[in-house]
Amino acid sequence: MYGSISNFHFFNLLRFCLKLSYFVICVKTASLTEKRPTMFLPIFYYLLSFSLIAFDDEFISMGDVSCYVEDPGFGYKDFARRGEDHLPTFRAQDYTWENHGFSLVNRLYSDIGHLLDEKFRMVYNLTYNTMASHEDVDTTMLRRALFNYVHCMFGIRYDDYDYGEVNQLLERNLKIYIKTVTCYPERTTKRMYDSYWRQFKHSEKVHVNLLLMEARMQAELLYAFRAITRHLT
Repeated sequence: MYGSISNFHFFNLLRFCLKLSYFVICVKTASLTEKRPTMFLPIFYYLLSFSLIAFDDEFISMGDVSCYVEDPGFGYKDFARRGEDHLPTFRAQDYTWENHGFSLVNRLYSDIGHLLDEKFRMVYNLTYNTMASHEDVDTTMLRRALFNYVHCMFGIRYDDYDYGEVNQLLERNLKIYIKTVTCYPERTTKRMYDSYWRQFKHSEKVHVNLLLMEARMQAELLYAFRAITRHLT
């Protein structure tokens, strides 16, 4: 199926599918709350046009856009390096989205905090209560492990969370996939995608990707909002 397209094109398609999946979630939520699903059509048309442009046009090489890049070496760096005694830990209890970031962003930009919070909660709580062929499964621990593992890679630690659950619930291939998608997305390959949870449905793997992206976004926002809070005080 994938022999005729490159990994680059495949994962652009995967990226679009993830965004389209989020659009479907919004429509389903709208129908449950008696909102008009048509209100999300502009988002759909934007995502569709983005996808068509990505597949139909030739991509610009990095050399062509290098003049717009201020720091070519900018990228993710491991927080926990071997041999380092003092790790730059962000204690989640000191600055949380619920108690600090939410109120700050609402004060700076009215109602955006509610929209972000709804997005975080929607993806975090999304579940079919299934795991592969097993039904009526409580996936709360797994979803929490995925979310907290991403935060851990960005130096955010929770004092009240047992990180032993991460090693129990997340297999090695899944950890590699999470690290790559979250920190080095351009290195992601289809082989990585196929290497974990082989017996699981694609919809369950898409949910993993949604969780990873929302966890990363929240981590980035926490650092930004904490810096703004310190500046204001």
